[in-house]
Amino acid sequence: MARTEIRPVRTRADLKTFIDLAWDVYHADPNWVPPIKAEVAKLLTPGRHPFWRFSRRELFVAWRAGRPLGRIAAIVDENHNRQHHERMGIWGFFECPNDVETAAALFRSAEQWLAAEGATFVRGPLNPSMNYEIGVLVEGFDQPPTLMMTYNPPFYAELAHLCGYRKEKDVVSYVVGRDTPMPAWALDLAKRITERNQFTLVTADRRQLTAQLHLLNEVYNECWSKNWGFVPMTDEEIDESARLLKYFADLDLAFGVRHGDVGVAVCLLLPDINPLLRRFNGRLGVRALFQYLRYRSTVTNLRGLLFGVKEEYRQMGLPFFVLHHLLHVLEGKPQYRTIEMGWDLEDNAGINLLYEEGGLRVRKRWRLFRKDLKT
Repeated sequence: MARTEIRPVRTRADLKTFIDLAWDVYHADPNWVPPIKAEVAKLLTPGRHPFWRFSRRELFVAWRAGRPLGRIAAIVDENHNRQHHERMGIWGFFECPNDVETAAALFRSAEQWLAAEGATFVRGPLNPSMNYEIGVLVEGFDQPPTLMMTYNPPFYAELAHLCGYRKEKDVVSYVVGRDTPMPAWALDLAKRITERNQFTLVTADRRQLTAQLHLLNEVYNECWSKNWGFVPMTDEEIDESARLLKYFADLDLAFGVRHGDVGVAVCLLLPDINPLLRRFNGRLGVRALFQYLRYRSTVTNLRGLLFGVKEEYRQMGLPFFVLHHLLHVLEGKPQYRTIEMGWDLEDNAGINLLYEEGGLRVRKRWRLFRKDLKT
């Protein structure tokens, strides 16, 4: 049997191989959604994406018998390490066949590089941080992923386990549909809180989307500042997000909430454009434009990307105020059939209990792994 060789990415051709390898892994998987190759290349390239202004990385590809088999990224996020007083290394962008030898070689290469960079433990997968796509899918393989949520073969968690990684944290999502019965008590409470006129909505405007996202992000950062693993996005990262969101965001579903002059909550739901991305097969251009015009009606779901309430306002019923507004807005948008809400930390009892008291159950689960490095 040929030996597995691990090579670092050094050239544009190497980076293309790193990106294209996902198409080999998932070529027979009908649930996989191909990302836009140009966007993945930008995200992975220092000097092109703002994440690398405070981070560094090394990319590795596993080769055997002259062909690429797997890949992994080793990442150091200095913003995270400063905020949490840690020396964390990250593994991410992992793809691999069901082959322990290949997986072990990839993890070993990433760990050696991270140890040389001063890391004392490794967490992953983060692609490339908690503010992007995270986790190994461990429950919910029967449906395609929703926008900006990871998908992988069922054996990835076992590969990580066999390579010495152990569960650190799970994140979960919940799904609500038009036919999901809302408890009468929740609807009544939502109406009564709205009628008190304590809160006002601040909706987004496409012409000022970047500025408004910065304002929403300020509130969101305060809402999530005490959550496990949280690190604020930089202004440059927000600008980059705005560049992408302006093409497909439904601005009726992107808003903040004020109490007087104070921003107290944020909510951002995005159309799940993954059915279109599947048809684009990694490329934009004229063909993708025609496919968008022809198949845009296939976008029938939403991703609940952000929701946060400032801590001192969490006993004022704000989730019910937001629920009342969303139900009103969605009455006029019959094209949307479901909302996948998350991810949420598995131990975020406040929001998860609220979902479950409303009759919802966990729909998908992703796992973050950790491994201490020998020092």
